[in-house]
Amino acid sequence: MTVHILRKLFTKMIHINNYVLFVSSGLMIALSTILIVTVEDETFPTYFDGFWWVMTTVTTVGYGDFYPITVAGRLIAIVLYVLGIGLIGVVIGKVVDGFASFHKKRREGDIVYKEKGHYIIIGWSQKANFAVKEMMDTEENVEIVIIDDLNEAPILKDNIHYIKGNASQQETLLKANVKAAKAVLIFADDKLQGDELIDGKTLLIASSIESIAPNVYTIVEVMEEVHINNFKHIKVDEFIVSNEAISSLAVRSAFMNGISNIYGQLLSRSFGDDVFHVPLRNDWNTYREAFDALLQEGATLIADRGELNINRRLDDQLPDDAKLFVICDQSTYQKITAKEV
Repeated sequence: MTVHILRKLFTKMIHINNYVLFVSSGLMIALSTILIVTVEDETFPTYFDGFWWVMTTVTTVGYGDFYPITVAGRLIAIVLYVLGIGLIGVVIGKVVDGFASFHKKRREGDIVYKEKGHYIIIGWSQKANFAVKEMMDTEENVEIVIIDDLNEAPILKDNIHYIKGNASQQETLLKANVKAAKAVLIFADDKLQGDELIDGKTLLIASSIESIAPNVYTIVEVMEEVHINNFKHIKVDEFIVSNEAISSLAVRSAFMNGISNIYGQLLSRSFGDDVFHVPLRNDWNTYREAFDALLQEGATLIADRGELNINRRLDDQLPDDAKLFVICDQSTYQKITAKEV
């Protein structure tokens, strides 16, 4: 009879609201600590001693360094044996289940990302995989959110998150907190047949992003350059033309042997020099002053934003909103940026 009652009691505990369960556990531990110290002040001289005994009892550790010797103290212990151990067991089970459920949801992409300053990659492919690796090489702790309709996350790390869903739907984009993202990269869906269909899907996704996050920096991969005109009614910051880029590089390599190695160095951080953005300095008034100062530090100034004609504008005034890019190695760049701190 008693076992049946206890079984029904513990079954009801499992279905209790988590908040009520945790509060009840805390109150039981606190009340038991106060009671045991009050009843047996000589055996438990401090509240910490009482708390220690309560915790070792309800977690079934039972070191035996403290134990009640009076009838009242032992009655408190019996109550803890019957109710406390069961209640704490349910709490521990809830915590374990919570961690397991959280991991399962992360793996299946059923999460809501709430942080800011992250990068969103839409469309998983081999290209996206390379992009993630490149981003990790650029900034080890970069926060990345991947959006796709895969059943499980293609990559799952502390700083890499996955959201399953249709990227053209606002609900999915809001789960990725697109409004607070630093940039969004939309990769062409290679699983579709036909460049028009692929770029059409990309256009739909870009339109959805524009409607809810018009200020986020957006980079879009298109299959054909002629399709860029279809994006003119929405704000896309940069286009990467997939087919033309590969063909152009192949042709340039054929006419100018070895030029692909130069592109490879500039596009990858794994070897050679790289392109870096350097902040403006107060003592730079012209491009020449910036060019000469950076050259002495081992870097070559090549561009202001998308303008590559710095060598013909050396005596022009340096605008306040200039965004300068240099070519150098990682160690040189670290030395340059260290001077800005």
